[in-house]
Amino acid sequence: QVQPVESGGGLVRAGGSLRLACAASGRTTFKGARVGWFRQAPGKEREFVAAISWSGDYTPYADSVKDRFTISRDNAKDNVYLHMNSLKSEDTAVYYCGVSFYSGNDYGRLQDYSYWGRGTQVTISS
Repeated sequence: QVQPVESGGGLVRAGGSLRLACAASGRTTFKGARVGWFRQAPGKEREFVAAISWSGDYTPYADSVKDRFTISRDNAKDNVYLHMNSLKSEDTAVYYCGVSFYSGNDYGRLQDYSYWGRGTQVTISS
């Protein structure tokens, strides 16, 4: 059982930056897993934002955040980060961290992630 916990959300003005963190709580670990960030805005479905392979070598992004967001991980600390720059009002959402041990090539499939955190709210004011 893996229990991810998100942190770092908040209220920021458009154009600003935030760093989200996803940590493995308790005695759980992300060892061997890919970790993804997804987000869900009010009235919308949960959508893929970014993901990172266990080695950190593969980091796919949604087109809407490419060149603005950067995902990284520190395996020694069991943490995954999402650095968000040039934030826009449309980035407002609850951001969720998902953990997957699936080995397929598509990192953006919601159903491949077995473990989820409770989310952290990100609100961008215009």
